Amino acid sequence: MDVKKIRNDFPIFKTYPNLVYLDNAATSQKPELVIKAVADFYTRYNSNIHRGIYDLSEKATKLFERTREKVAQFVGASSPDEIVFTSNASEAINFVAYGFARKFLKPKDFIVLSEMEHHSNIVPWIRLKEEMGVNLYFTPITKNYELDYQKILISGVPREKIKLVALTHVSNVLGTVNPISKIVSFLKRNGISARVLVDGAQSIPHIPIDVKELDCDFFVFSSHKILGPSGVGVLWAKREILRKMDPFFVGSHMIETVTKKRATWAEIPSKFETGTRNLEGVVGLGAAIDYLKTIGIEEVENYEKELTDYTLARLFEIKGLNLFGKWVSKGRTGVFSFTLGNIHPHDTGEILNKENVCIRTGHHCAQPLMKVLGVFATARASTYFYNTRKDIDRLFNAIMQVKKIFK
Repeated sequence: MDVKKIRNDFPIFKTYPNLVYLDNAATSQKPELVIKAVADFYTRYNSNIHRGIYDLSEKATKLFERTREKVAQFVGASSPDEIVFTSNASEAINFVAYGFARKFLKPKDFIVLSEMEHHSNIVPWIRLKEEMGVNLYFTPITKNYELDYQKILISGVPREKIKLVALTHVSNVLGTVNPISKIVSFLKRNGISARVLVDGAQSIPHIPIDVKELDCDFFVFSSHKILGPSGVGVLWAKREILRKMDPFFVGSHMIETVTKKRATWAEIPSKFETGTRNLEGVVGLGAAIDYLKTIGIEEVENYEKELTDYTLARLFEIKGLNLFGKWVSKGRTGVFSFTLGNIHPHDTGEILNKENVCIRTGHHCAQPLMKVLGVFATARASTYFYNTRKDIDRLFNAIMQVKKIFK
């Protein structure tokens, strides 16, 4: 990969030539192609979709629906009808909580989560527990920061009561890649017929995704982490499940008929897409997928493994740095959460900021995991394919500056 050439595609690095952006787990930077696609929508296609019979509306509709086709192909869906556009991954999970779990689960049924979940994949299930009395089981992690999914069997949870398993594909704190297809196979071998939801917000930017190979029932992600605009998310679900689910929001566009007494819903995926969507954002997501395909997601994965190896080697040189995650690139992505002696992570972040190195500090929307790790916060650097070894060297030098200041 010609990373220098790739960086020229991102205006942010031209605006700030000295910037080291290492907060990619929070959001990615946007290539010129995506920015142009959003601007083009407003200047060349701006109109509402699915309603107008005039040329402008039909062109806008085709652009919108073409992105649905691109997403379906990108994740290995059987049909574009299985792709539902939401506002973000969090909303997509709420769609499943309300439209599926609330409808089909019963009091005392179990939802299996993990200790490494993002709040987006915890809070909707807590609310469901409070509202209808379902139980939650948090699968523990091992000392090697892997998911100890076999503990589900010895947890005392009746297997027939486990109706939903909702797991992150990649931890936004540990970088751990959970072996979803292996976990699904394990569940089936042991008589657990639960539906499986995968939070793919941290995986889809970095590794190839095929929902058929994962053998899951739901897969969600956000556009803004995969080079696209914010305000757009994706819910993929098997067609037969979507047809049985209830819509989360109701109103315009998602109906078939409305009378003074009742309403009936449109066919999938329209049934779930209430009102006017973020049209320009969806088109921008389509452009982001086009851009990634020109590079190759496999190429991205291979390059990031090399960069992860280099980052781990440099971090290993820093005495007093405690890394929460594997010290090898196998089974992990480029997410590096750490503490530095007794230095507050926010102080680390502030000093790195003065060196133009952007990282994230805090609990990373994973407070239950922070408690398991025995910390209240960490500093987190996270890479993407436009980062370089020079960026990692700048990170290393900035951390050493932190150590020097705090002696």
